[in-house]
Amino acid sequence: MADVQTMTRTPPPPTATLGYALFATRWLQAPLYFGLVVVQGVYVYKFFNELWTLIVRCVSGRADETYVMLAVLKLVDVVMIANLLIMVIVGGYETFVSRIDLQGHRDQPEWLSHVNPNVLKVKLATAIVGISSVHLLQMFVDVHHTERHDLLWGTVIHMAFILSAAILAYMSGPMAARSEHAHAPREHAPAGRHPHHDGGPGPAGGAAPGVRPATAPLPLPAQAGPPARESHAEDRIRDAAFPARKQLEDFDTGYPRVFDRDAVARLGKLDFLAARRNVLFTGAPGTGKTHLAIALGLRACQAGHRVLFATAAEWVDRLAGAEAAGRLAEKLAGLDDVPLLIVDEVGYVPFDADAARLLFRLVAHRYERGSLIVTSDRPLERWHEVLDGPSLPAMVDRLAHHAETVRLEGDSYRRRPVTSAWAERSC
Repeated sequence: MADVQTMTRTPPPPTATLGYALFATRWLQAPLYFGLVVVQGVYVYKFFNELWTLIVRCVSGRADETYVMLAVLKLVDVVMIANLLIMVIVGGYETFVSRIDLQGHRDQPEWLSHVNPNVLKVKLATAIVGISSVHLLQMFVDVHHTERHDLLWGTVIHMAFILSAAILAYMSGPMAARSEHAHAPREHAPAGRHPHHDGGPGPAGGAAPGVRPATAPLPLPAQAGPPARESHAEDRIRDAAFPARKQLEDFDTGYPRVFDRDAVARLGKLDFLAARRNVLFTGAPGTGKTHLAIALGLRACQAGHRVLFATAAEWVDRLAGAEAAGRLAEKLAGLDDVPLLIVDEVGYVPFDADAARLLFRLVAHRYERGSLIVTSDRPLERWHEVLDGPSLPAMVDRLAHHAETVRLEGDSYRRRPVTSAWAERSC
């Protein structure tokens, strides 16, 4: 079999090239954000200028209580505007220009892990309300020198800001609910336990009762998504037909000898779903491939995405049944509404040419339409050992393109010695 890296690829159509060119125009926004960085510097200068004036007047005894309070409110106002600029600069750049990969950085902002246009709008609105509150408070503190007309309109404008922020926050829930209703599950798969699923490292992956991993958890971002989506999360999890519930936080990162913690933590942000990229977990049985695949699928369900899980053999059986009924194209088109498909255990059961052809139809149809998570006991270069037929090179090529591969090496977690763990627990 030809090496995966040397396979020829079909050049993109002109429409795709035009789309890439239009997408590249997003970089025209980058100078705008750097301009806001300059504005941030201006506010830093303004802050220290106000602070120095306050210190001088306090030391010289020329600052009464009202002046000190107004000066402090001015400093707070400057800081809040600077915070607003930071959210616009960092959040806007991340949302509209290019991803800022800060996963694992000790100074990563909490809000950046789940930023999106909707969240950004609500945060900006609440920041503006805070700034308006400080301005209004300044008027009331210095009420003797504030005209009634200014005080009235300051209050009206402040209430308008509060109303706008409340409307934005309220609309985020119903909009998510309508989106969820439009993508109601069409396919229901029975949630049964697969007999050979690779649980891998984790408390539920073959661990003895009561034995907990001693290693540090993955540096995972907080769950994103509006609260309205959570009401349907259990329905999505049930429809996904996971063989078990696995969490990324429960994965024993210290057990595999080779394991890219940063890659899995990055995948935990689910950015690969929006980009319609694939994920490939490879490794020997018991190293945690299925655990990670289920955990990412579970997290996707909790974030509002539909997911379907099945072994490679089960996917082939479903597609073969649809083809026998003359509904293969309809079956594949029906999967377009599912952002994530999980194909487990590729390589555990040898496939003939017909089975490989059906698996190729699935991979080819999903190419740049939706994401696949595939687990296999061998790298793509060795799939010719268990898959037959002329469609294999094309399937591997499409699967590898736009894919992130995570390799796990180590002994089976199910056969690990647990005596020491029991001894530690009993001490």
